[in-house]
Amino acid sequence: MNQAIIIGNLGRDPKVRQTQTGNTVARLSVATTYKGKGEPETEWHRVTVFGRQAEACLSYLQKGSKVAVTGRIRTQSYEKDGVKRYSTEIVAMSVEFLDPRESSSRREPSRAPVNDYDPGDGYGGDDIPF
Repeated sequence: MNQAIIIGNLGRDPKVRQTQTGNTVARLSVATTYKGKGEPETEWHRVTVFGRQAEACLSYLQKGSKVAVTGRIRTQSYEKDGVKRYSTEIVAMSVEFLDPRESSSRREPSRAPVNDYDPGDGYGGDDIPF
């Protein structure tokens, strides 16, 4: 099973773009913090969101917003300066906005996740085996 669930805060405002086919894609940078016996450790996660869900992220999220993300982990390789490099991200199936409504003057977040997962890479809702 390839599933990731994280709860954290955005490190910057969502970056949104349109694909050539007109689909909306949002990139989120989410920080999670683990508080063990030593110093707290922060881990940064790249999250990619598609479709209406990406549009909702642009409307309701900003730097510092708290979110819960459920998705799958995807690693891609590319070559830069003759060196093979790898990039790992979470492709979101759902993003839940966790900030209280009164915490932002810019947005009125909903706690209900928008779930229209369609990344356009051949992995759609019909491919999920459950």
